[in-house]
Amino acid sequence: MQLREYASYDAVGLRDLIASGAVAADEVEAAARQALEVANATLNGLALPLFRPALDHAPDGPFAGVPFLIKDSGPMAAGVPFFLGSRSIRRAVAARDTDLMARFRAAGLVTLGLTTVPELGLSFATESVKHGPTRNPWDTEHSAGGSSGGAAALVAAGAAPVAHASDGAGSIRVPASCCGLVGLKPSRGRTPCGPDTGEAAFGLGYEFALTRTVRDTAHLLDATEGPAVGDKYTAPPPLGRYADELTAGPGSLHVAVTTQAWSGVIIDAEVTAVTQQTGRVLADMGHEVTEASPAVDWDAVLRVSMAQAIGIAAVLLMGMAPRRPDPARLEALSRQILREAEDFTALDLMAAFDAQNRVTRSVGAFFASRDLLVTPTLGQLPAVHGTLRYDDPGQTLAGWQRSLFDYGPFTVVFNISGQPAISLPLGQSHSGLPIGVQLVAPYGREDLLLRVAAQLEQAMPWKDRIPGCFVGRRCSLPRASAAYRLGTACIARPAGG
Repeated sequence: MQLREYASYDAVGLRDLIASGAVAADEVEAAARQALEVANATLNGLALPLFRPALDHAPDGPFAGVPFLIKDSGPMAAGVPFFLGSRSIRRAVAARDTDLMARFRAAGLVTLGLTTVPELGLSFATESVKHGPTRNPWDTEHSAGGSSGGAAALVAAGAAPVAHASDGAGSIRVPASCCGLVGLKPSRGRTPCGPDTGEAAFGLGYEFALTRTVRDTAHLLDATEGPAVGDKYTAPPPLGRYADELTAGPGSLHVAVTTQAWSGVIIDAEVTAVTQQTGRVLADMGHEVTEASPAVDWDAVLRVSMAQAIGIAAVLLMGMAPRRPDPARLEALSRQILREAEDFTALDLMAAFDAQNRVTRSVGAFFASRDLLVTPTLGQLPAVHGTLRYDDPGQTLAGWQRSLFDYGPFTVVFNISGQPAISLPLGQSHSGLPIGVQLVAPYGREDLLLRVAAQLEQAMPWKDRIPGCFVGRRCSLPRASAAYRLGTACIARPAGG
């Protein structure tokens, strides 16, 4: 199997090709290994050399033979080392699979490698001191996003059709926006987080994947959704297969659109234009579209996010005891967060829970009368490397939060409130960088998100946009060349428009 052919298929396409006998699974794996080596040489998205052999997997699952990657911050796979992107974590090896990893194996996914993350997974840029920057295949001087940046870069470059990703404040959707991918953050409780965690990051953490097509997202959700034994949260069960939603009409929906950040930060004009165009396309489809937004207490959002960072640090301190991370080998902000974790009180934690409740109630009330909310995914175009200064000794945790959410102000709210949200690559800047648009649905309504996402994939298609670094075509550019930027308009037009 040639690299160009391999990279042209999404996960469902490769699965069907293998199932038909047109190509053997070992041929696909060989092509994937070559593709990953080629792409990684430019993008720096792998945290370890490729696994040899691939991790054990079912031979007959719904994704049997499809190449796959997991993230260095989990899901944990038995016998596989993890580092959380940090030089301070050494000789840590997972003792058992997480529930989600077991489902990936049962689906037949062929796990070939571990992808890069920022230290402790706490940034929207994957630029750890341990690994250096993970580069964006659209322009290698720009960030691939974070914290699932390694996964995003390699999927966008065609090196893997799908990769695990997780999202504590936007870490699926932000790299999806940066790299021109589909990134679904499921409803709270839709996918499992156990067995070693009762609620990931106080219920703000979510696990799923990054893909290049909506159909891959739907089929993978069918393979992984549902509670595990003892899960604290369980989302309402779907009425049918998510894959069947791709051809189901959503009916006429009440759609709200906003490009106003709850923090008050100014949004990039090109990002705003693509989001507004999405609203017009939805109106042309027959949906009722208005400008509206939930009432969000931004100070409450910041309080919850602060507690989340402290909580991640606390788990690290407890879980690694008595071998705590060496502060001298931690990045500057990680050192500060760990110090603050030891001073955090029960009263601080209760105040954060109260703030989380206020945000959740206000967003829930908004969706009582609306079917869908459309926002930008990021407030800006993908940042150049070094914009988010995680290892700056002069950073305070509060200052870091402000800079992080000035860049990405739209995603974290729905980590707090629990609704499903998806980023779709619906536009492109004049300079050729992807622009993601976020769709948010009421709690438990991934079916609705996928119906509308499938419609938008047809009306505002992205499949013919190829990044400068793409396997089988070219993957050695210092910057994305104009010859490989297919389409430079900042707004994607609907089909036939």
